[in-house]
Amino acid sequence: MQRKTFKTSDGAQLSYISAGRGKPIVLLPGWSQSAEQFKYQIPVFAEHYHTIAVDLRGHGESEKVSFGYRISRLSKDIQELIGTLQLEKPHLLGHSMGCAIIWSYLDLFGLDEIDRLVLVDQSPLGTLRSHWNAQEIAASGAIFTAEQLNAAVHALENSEAEKFTRNLLTSMVTPAMSKEQFEWIVECNQRLPRAIAATLLYNHLHTDWRDQIVRIRQPTLIIGGRKSIIPWQSQSWINQSIPNSELEIFEAAEGGGHFMFIENPEKFNRRVLQFLSRKNSHN
Repeated sequence: MQRKTFKTSDGAQLSYISAGRGKPIVLLPGWSQSAEQFKYQIPVFAEHYHTIAVDLRGHGESEKVSFGYRISRLSKDIQELIGTLQLEKPHLLGHSMGCAIIWSYLDLFGLDEIDRLVLVDQSPLGTLRSHWNAQEIAASGAIFTAEQLNAAVHALENSEAEKFTRNLLTSMVTPAMSKEQFEWIVECNQRLPRAIAATLLYNHLHTDWRDQIVRIRQPTLIIGGRKSIIPWQSQSWINQSIPNSELEIFEAAEGGGHFMFIENPEKFNRRVLQFLSRKNSHN
C-alpha cells in the first residue's frame, strides 16, 4: 500500500493510499476517519481494481489546513484528485460522510464520468426538524436535534472533545468489537483536530441530500447496519429512491453497526466485489 500526495487547487496537501491496477475505485472515509480504516478492503479490492483510499483534508496524514471544511470543498478535492490521476470512469465508495461527498459531487459536477456507487451507512439528512413525525425522522435518518448538534460542536471545541469522540464512536460499534480495534478507530479519529472536526460536523449534518439522491441513475449498492447509529430505514429510503439499486443490511450478529466493513470485512468485501463485477444489465 503506497502512500502518495496530491495538492488541491487551494493549496492543501492531501495524502492517499494507492494499490493495485486496472479499473479505479476511490474509497472515501467518513467524518474524522482516515484512509487506513479501509485496511481490510484495500488489499482485497486491489486484486481486482486500482484502489485509491483518500485522507480528506485535515484527516489522517493529510495537511491540517485551516480552511475548506465543508462537504462542497471536500467533493471538489475528490474531483481534482480524479482529474489529476486521470482516473477513467472510477467507481466511488463512500462510508458515512463519504456518501455526502458523493452526493455533493453529483450536485456540483454530475456523475457522467463516474461508474458505480457504493453508499455505506449515511443519512440523507443528519439533523431532524422538530415538526417531523416518527416516520419522517426514520426515513431521513436524522440522528441529532439541532440542540444536540450544537452541544456536540461545543464539546468538540473544548476540553470535552476526547470524551465526546469516544462516546460517539462507542455508539457506532457493536459490543463484539475488540478493545484494540476500538482504540485504533479512536486514534484514527483524533488525527483530525477536534475544532476542525466541529466545523465540519456542523456543515455535514445540516445538509439535506434527498433532492440529489433521487437523481442518481448509476448502478448503486446501499449498505447499512441493523444496529447502526444510522437508522436502517433511511437506507431503505435511499434504496427505494434510486432505480435498480441494491440494498444490503448487516444484521446485529454480522457486525451490523456503523463500521460493518471493519467488524465483518469478509462479508462486506464479498458483497461489494460481487456488485462491482456484475454485468451492466440495468444500465
